[in-house]
This record gives sequence, structure tokens and C-alpha cells, in this order.
Amino acid sequence: MKFITKELQKQFRANAKLPEMEQKVIAHYFNPYGQGDWYAITYDEKTNECFGYVHLHEGEYGYFSLTELADVKVPPFNMGIERDLHFTPCNREIITERNKHE
Repeated sequence: MKFITKELQKQFRANAKLPEMEQKVIAHYFNPYGQGDWYAITYDEKTNECFGYVHLHEGEYGYFSLTELADVKVPPFNMGIERDLHFTPCNREIITERNKHE
């Protein structure tokens, strides 16, 4: 599965032109077998890194590498991290509120 498509790249580029607090969460990556959600707000094409909200045990904003996520193999079936194909871009407040209750 491609973590970044041409359509996502276009969305990230448009998002980067907005003031920080108006930027939307563009993509969601997740661990299909347990904890781990990564919500991307910005994407750096040169480094293949995103800035966004990461929810592992606790949620926080920060940078994460899509290269490193692609290398993760989750037991018990050695499956990788996946991109949510049905994710709709949304305001960051929705994501942080949703994850406070999990």
C-alpha cells in the first residue's frame, strides 16, 4: 500500500499554505492489530516525514517518519502499518477529542 499518493501530496501542499490552526488532518495511519494511530497534518516530500498527532499510549503532536512506519512489522502476523483508505480530512480538534476517550 502506498502511504502517499499523488492526491494526498496535492492535499498536503494545499494544507501547507493555510495558517497553522486552519490546517486539516489529511491522512490517518494505524496499527491493524492494536494500539497506534498516526494522523498527518503536514508532509515533507524531501524527508518523507509528517507532522501530526500520534496516539500510542498517550496522544501528542510531533513528527513521524513514513519510512520508519513502512518498516514496522506488527506481530503476530508480521503485518505492516496501514493507511486508512476511508479517512476524510478533518479539523485537528476532532482527532484530539476522539483520542482522549480511548
